[in-house]
Amino acid sequence: MPDAPQRRGGRPGIARHGRLPRRRAWTTLLVGFATVMAVVAVSGVSVGAVALQSITGGINTVKLSTDDTSTANKTDITAMKGGANILLAGSDTRIDQFDANEDVEGARNDVTILVHISADHTQLTAVSFPRDLIVPMPACTNPETGTSYPSSTAAQFNTALGNGGLSCVVDTVENLTGLSIPYAGMITFDGVIEMSNAVGGVDVCVANQIDDAFTGLHLTAGNHSLQGDDALKFLRTRHGVGDGSDLARISSQQVFLSALLRKVTSDGTLSNPLTLYKLARAAISNMTLSDGLASTTTLVGLATTLRGMSTSNMLFVQYPVVDDPDDPARVIVAQSDAHTLNVALQNDTKTSLSDSSTGRASESDGTATGAASAPTSDATTAAPSATPSEASTPLPSSISGQSAAEQTCSVGN
Repeated sequence: MPDAPQRRGGRPGIARHGRLPRRRAWTTLLVGFATVMAVVAVSGVSVGAVALQSITGGINTVKLSTDDTSTANKTDITAMKGGANILLAGSDTRIDQFDANEDVEGARNDVTILVHISADHTQLTAVSFPRDLIVPMPACTNPETGTSYPSSTAAQFNTALGNGGLSCVVDTVENLTGLSIPYAGMITFDGVIEMSNAVGGVDVCVANQIDDAFTGLHLTAGNHSLQGDDALKFLRTRHGVGDGSDLARISSQQVFLSALLRKVTSDGTLSNPLTLYKLARAAISNMTLSDGLASTTTLVGLATTLRGMSTSNMLFVQYPVVDDPDDPARVIVAQSDAHTLNVALQNDTKTSLSDSSTGRASESDGTATGAASAPTSDATTAAPSATPSEASTPLPSSISGQSAAEQTCSVGN
């Protein structure tokens, strides 16, 4: 696939992505990351540390451009001023994956999520960036080929990974949000099969049938326990949800991720050490982590920050965008709303979402929201967590998303 064209002007988003050629988004990154964190939090720090120590020895690592000056290697992640920021990227490459015969040229960050954990450890905000967002991109050098790419005032967001690896994605998001991001991770998609199997399936609500010939996903309206290939297909489907856009897929993915977090943090069966170990192993064995994030000490410390956090304070939001007037298949930043979100993250402000803010491919399931659960273990009882209404600043209603406590349904097609 050719690189995204350079744009006139300096403008770096809701596009009709259904018109685009078939693409794949390998969306296990937050699933894997959240599972690793929840595994440690649920099982207890001591048990989690032992499990992680046994499976992190051979983990793949990558160096970020800011590693030499970053606070990541100098400050305890549980005490970082202004909270901790972690960038998670999912590549669309299928080299050495289960459907490698369908490989595409190069690798692109078709799924990118910024995770901000507040300094007081009461809120997690996961921000999804559309792959077709047009943004300014810094100069980057590909760590494998040595090829240098000049800076651009307007490039397609998902070309960052191919230009300069995970570090280039981090630099691009830092430039876009004004945040310092000392930690990053990348994950392949095979892990979602192993993790969904280990947890015994993720219960997902579908409001209308999903019939997607591209991924082979066919679900009737109702509730489904998804695992293995079906879980992967649900995370990948774009043509089967909403208007067929990548933005619709993001909100449908949030339905799955929220359901997974509710199960991992509240399901009593996860007190089984073997199940927890399988989950952690499935996630970490499919991840590449930045040097600052790869240590067992950091992973356990990060899990500790989530201990006791209510699922109602785990927010999934989509970075605010509008249609690109120059190209209906692309999006650009909604400047005013993006500024509001950026400032809230920069200032570590506790935020909440509008009641009507679910994305374009999700809706309330019509029942009470899920319990504001928090991870617990036999050894430790989680302290009460603040509710979203306590000292929170509402985000603009145009910023879509949901909390992990909200039970929502994918609208299907």
